[in-house]
Parts: sequence; structure tokens; C-alpha cells
Amino acid sequence: MPALNFKHLRYYWTVAKTGSITKAAEKLHLTAHAVSGQINEFEHSLGVELFKKNGRNIELTDAGRRILVYADDIFNSGDQLLDALRDHLQARRRTFRVGIADTVPKVIAYRLLQPAIELEEPVRLNCREGRLDLLLAELALHRLDVIIADRPMGTQTSIRAYNHLLGKCGLTVFGTSTLAKKYKGSFPACLQHAPFLIPGEDVAVQAKILRWMEEWELHPIIVGEFDDGALMKAFGRAGAGFFLAPTAMKKEICSQHNVVAIGDVPNIVEEIYLITIERRLNDPAILAISQAAKHDIFA
Repeated sequence: MPALNFKHLRYYWTVAKTGSITKAAEKLHLTAHAVSGQINEFEHSLGVELFKKNGRNIELTDAGRRILVYADDIFNSGDQLLDALRDHLQARRRTFRVGIADTVPKVIAYRLLQPAIELEEPVRLNCREGRLDLLLAELALHRLDVIIADRPMGTQTSIRAYNHLLGKCGLTVFGTSTLAKKYKGSFPACLQHAPFLIPGEDVAVQAKILRWMEEWELHPIIVGEFDDGALMKAFGRAGAGFFLAPTAMKKEICSQHNVVAIGDVPNIVEEIYLITIERRLNDPAILAISQAAKHDIFA
């Protein structure tokens, strides 16, 4: 007797379970004619009939019922093997708990974390967003592995942790093409009396933006303040006003929000920090973040 053809066995088993060649063909994504031909080849190789007609339906022969018992064991064992393998791979994927200050631009947070999930032994990200003081409390209790923030941890805090500067970048003013056409002229004078969206007072860079406006004697119309940078960009995309975002993300911001860059403000610097319990960066995922920041995002 030739070796068992497991592909044919799978076709037979599917027909036996569904009770119909047509239903089995749909499940196998094949034509009924192809499934019928494979069943015939399987019967010929075994030297027995597996199905017999009963009116318009088919039913198993005695040999077919006997083989079904073994087929059930074979394919159920195969499914159990795949489940066990999935569980093993999931167990190897450790959880990497990251706190992200709600003032950090979302696009920067994503670009920083992307290398961590592309490691040879990738991590399962657990991201928590919130105020920096609340995240620091979680870090102190070892409920977080690292924090990404737009400012260093203050010296007044009693938590023993360390600041690691990932990089600095200037800011760029963005706006819809309609606003850009309406407020023409040299930059930044074109922003005079133009609608403007600024980060909220909890965002570290807000004071720098207001100081820059004073230095250039700019008096835009402040339409709104936003602690959530993503919400500010949504208003900007709708044409509510000009807004500032990291120059390092210029291409992504223009593409994602359908806006144009009006002008760079390099003298306003936004900083991004990692805050960790450990002085030295040893965790592979944290090292991947640090390397991405220094050699890609803030290069």
C-alpha cells in the first residue's frame, strides 16, 4: 500500500464532516469537481469506497466511518500542536510597559517605539498615556519599564530615577493650503493676525512659543490651546488655524494631515526624554528606542 496522502485525507475528512462535496469545496476554496476528483484518487489509492450515494446526498461507507475515527485523531492532534506552538511563541514575547506623557507628539512616540516591536525577540507593548507625575508614580512602583516625556523629571521629585535625553528638534508651522494662500508673505510676518493653535500650558514647549511670538512682535489670533497634540492637528487639518509640530516629522505630518509647511522655527527646540529606574540603558527594547532616536529621528 502506498504512503498516506494527507492532502487527500484532509479533503475526505472535510467532506465527511460537512456531509457534502459542495460545502466541503466552499470550505476548502476549491471547485466541487476538483474535490470530487481528489476523493476518487484517494479511494483508488486505498482500494476502498469511502462514500456512497443516498438519493441526492452522500453518506459514509463502513470503511469511511472507520477511517473517520483516525482522521479525527490526526487533525485534532494537528490543531492541538498549532495551539501549543502559538502559546509557546506568545509566552516568549515579554511585555514591555511604556508610559507616554500625554504631551509627547503621537507621531514621535510611534517612531520611537517601532524598533522595539521589530527586534529579533519582539516585545508585546503595553502603552499607558497620562500626566507625567502620575506616570512617575507608576514607574516608582515598577509598573512601568520606561517613560517617554517632553521634559526631564524635576529635581524636586522624591522618585529615584534617571533622565536620558533622546534628542532635540526644531518646530515647523503647518497649515492648510487655503490658509497658506490667504496669509501670504514672508515668514513669520505672514502669521500676523492669523488664526493659530498652540499647545496647552502643560506642554513644555508652550512658553517657548509665546516667547518667540513676543520677540517677533507677532499677534496671531489664538483660536485654542490643546494639551492633546493629536486633537490640535485635527483642528489644524480642518483649517481652524496654523499649528506647530516637530520639524523631524515634517513629511509625515504633511502627508497624514493634508497640510503644508509654512516655515521652520529652529530656535524653538522640543526635547524628548526617556526616564528609567536604571542609570544605564541595558534593556534591548529601551536600547532600540535610544538608537532609533539618535540615528534616525533626531539625527
